[in-house]
Amino acid sequence: MRRIAVVIVLLVGSFAGTPRAAAQLRPPSTPLIVHDPYFSVWSATDNLTDSDTKHWTGAAQPIVGLIRVDGSTFRFMGREPQGVPAMQQVSKTLTPTRTIYEFEKGGVHLTLTFFTPALAADLAIFSRPVTYIIWNVRSMDSMKHAVTIYLDCSSLLAVNTANETVVWSRAKVGDTELLSVGSSEQHVLGASGDDLRINWGHFYLAAPDSANERLAAADAREARRKFSAIGGFPDADLLEMPATPRSGAAVLASLIDFGSVGAEAVSRHMLVAYDDQFSIEYLNRKLRPYWRKDGATFADLVRKAVGEYESLLQRAVAFDKDLTADLIAAGGSQYAEISLLAYRQAIGAHKLVADVDGTPLFFAKENFSNGCIDTVDVFYPSAPVFLLLNPKLVEGQMKPILDYALLPRWRWAFAPHDLGTYPQANGQVYGGGERTEENQMPVEETGNMLILALAVAKAEGNGNLAKSYWPLLTKWADYLRAKGLDPENQLSTDDFAGHLAHNANLSIKAIEAVASYAELAKMLGDPARAADYRNTAKQMAEQWERMAADGDHYKLAFDKAGTWSQKYNLVWDKVLGLDLFDPGIARKEMAFYLTHQNEFGLPLDNRRTYTKLDWIVWTATLAGDQKDFQALIAPLYKYADQTPSRVPLSDWYDTKDAKQQGFQARSVVGGVFIRMLADPERWRRWSSQANLGSAIGKAGN
Repeated sequence: MRRIAVVIVLLVGSFAGTPRAAAQLRPPSTPLIVHDPYFSVWSATDNLTDSDTKHWTGAAQPIVGLIRVDGSTFRFMGREPQGVPAMQQVSKTLTPTRTIYEFEKGGVHLTLTFFTPALAADLAIFSRPVTYIIWNVRSMDSMKHAVTIYLDCSSLLAVNTANETVVWSRAKVGDTELLSVGSSEQHVLGASGDDLRINWGHFYLAAPDSANERLAAADAREARRKFSAIGGFPDADLLEMPATPRSGAAVLASLIDFGSVGAEAVSRHMLVAYDDQFSIEYLNRKLRPYWRKDGATFADLVRKAVGEYESLLQRAVAFDKDLTADLIAAGGSQYAEISLLAYRQAIGAHKLVADVDGTPLFFAKENFSNGCIDTVDVFYPSAPVFLLLNPKLVEGQMKPILDYALLPRWRWAFAPHDLGTYPQANGQVYGGGERTEENQMPVEETGNMLILALAVAKAEGNGNLAKSYWPLLTKWADYLRAKGLDPENQLSTDDFAGHLAHNANLSIKAIEAVASYAELAKMLGDPARAADYRNTAKQMAEQWERMAADGDHYKLAFDKAGTWSQKYNLVWDKVLGLDLFDPGIARKEMAFYLTHQNEFGLPLDNRRTYTKLDWIVWTATLAGDQKDFQALIAPLYKYADQTPSRVPLSDWYDTKDAKQQGFQARSVVGGVFIRMLADPERWRRWSSQANLGSAIGKAGN
C-alpha cells in the first residue's frame, strides 16, 4: 500500500483548507472529534476505511460513512459494511482545528472535514462540545454525478460498555433536526477511573439543512444494507428500547443529498455534540460545563453552533494559518508538524467547567496512567500551549489546587499532587493522599506551582493570581529554600523511574521556583523580599553548578558520578528571563546531548533507553541555535512518524524501537509549545489575544 501524505497547511487558500505545501508525518492515531476525556474519537490507521473509529482508550466507538455515486456505493469511513468497496484516500491534512481527508472514486472527489472550533482565546467557543462534519463533493471528469452520503454513529458514544442500555429520541431546534442517544440509567458523575467512557448525558447528531438532510434512529445493518443496495433510508425510527449496543440498539443515521454534482463543489455539513449536563465534581459540588455558565440550554448551544458555522470556520482557517506559520518560524517544519498533532490532544485531556461564581476551571485528566484529576505535574508540562494562547486556562488549572491547599485538611508545607480521580476532584488520592508524606512529590509539585504562578503573571502582565494566594506561595517558597537545593529521596514527575535522592534536575526546578517567587514579590511591590529570595536563588544556582559538575556534562544525581540526565527544567531560566545559571551550563549539556541520542530521540537519562516527548522539546529549547534545536527534534519526529504503537501520541516511549512504554492521549504533549514561549515577543503577541475575545488569527499578520 502506498504511503498517505499528511499535509501541513502553510497557506490556506479555500473554504475547506486546500493545502499549499506538504510534509509526510504519519500520525500514530488521528484526531477526529476531540473535546474532553469522554468525548474523544480517533482513527488509528492511515486510511479512514481500514478500521473502526475508537475512543482514545481504544474502546470501539464506530462512525460509518458511505457515499453513493450514480448507483454505486463506496465506503469513506469505517470498515463496515466490508462488502462495500472503499474509496481511494489520497491525502490527510491536519491543522490545529481540523482534520481533512480527501477521497476519489466513481468520478467524484470527496473532501471530508472534521472541524472543532478549538479557539483557546475565546472560552465561550472553546468550551462548546460541538464538532462539524463537512463534506465537499465535486466531479473529476466533467460529467454530472448523482451523489448521496450516508453516515451513522454508534450508541457506544454514550455509554462506558456495550452491555449498558440506552434510549434514543428525536427533537427539533428551529429548523435543525436532532437525534440523541444516552444511557437509560444516567449515573451522573457516578464512577471515577482511567479506562472509562461516559455513561450519562446524551450524544447528538444534528442536521441543520432539513431540505437536504434526513435523520433516523435505525438498525445499523438494515440501514446500511438499504443504502448500499438501492440508496434507500429508513422511513421510521426504531422503537424497541431500551437496548444495549451489543443487542441491537439503534444507530443515529443520516442521509445527505447532494443532488447532481458537477465541477463546482457542493458542500453539506452536520453537527455532532455531547451534552453531559454536569462535568466535574469538585469538593463535593457538581459543576456544569463552562458553556452553560450563564444558564444556557442545549437548545441555545445548537442555535449558536448552527448560526455561527460560517464565521467560526473563517476564524479557524485564519487561526490555523497563523499558528502553523509561527510554529514553522519558531522551530522548523518538523517541529510544527509535531505541535499540530499535539494541539487537540492536549486540549482533549481537559474539561472546562464553571465554578459556582462563573470562574473558569480547567481540569486535566491523567490519561492512561492512574486517571488522577488536576495533577500538578501533568498540567505543569502541558502549560506552554495554554500560556501561549490563553493563560486564563492555566489559572483554571491552578486555582483548584491552590484553594484545596488552603483547607485545613491539607496539612503539609508543600503543594498537593492531585485532587482525586477523574471526574471526582474531592481530594488527593496519589501516594499518601492526605494521610502521610510517604510517596508524595513535595519538591516537584511545589516548584511547579511557583514557576507557573510567575509564568501566568508574565503572560497576563500582572501578579493578581499570586497576590490572591500570597501567604500560601510564601510558605511554599520557604519550603523550597529549606528543602530544594539537595532534594531528599523522593519522586519527581518522572515517577515511573522511581525514587531518587539528590536529583539534579529536580534541584534546578526548586531553584527556579525560589527565583520565581522573588520575581512575583518584585511585581507586587516588595523589593526587599524580592532581593532576599533572588539572592538565595542565585546562591543555590552557584552551589548547584559545583555539586552537579561531572566533566563534559552534569550529573543525574549529585552523589552519582558518571551519570547524566536531561536538564529540561532549566528551560524556565530562559523562558522566564530568570538568568540564574551560567549560560555555559546549557551549552555544555547541549553538546553532550547531541552525542547521546538514539535513533528515535534522546533518552531521559543514562539509566534506561526510554524518554519523554515533552521533555525532549524542553531540552531542545535550551539550544543556542536553530540547527541544534532541530538536531534534537528530528529523531523525535521520526518516532512520531514511525512508531508501531498506533495510539494517540504517547509521550513515554523507547528511543531504540519507537514503541510506547506507557501513556497515551495525554495533555502533556502541549508542552511542545515551550519553543513558542522562548521568544518574548511571540509569546506576548499570542497571549494578548485572549484579552480581545474574538480577535483570533491575527498573530501572524
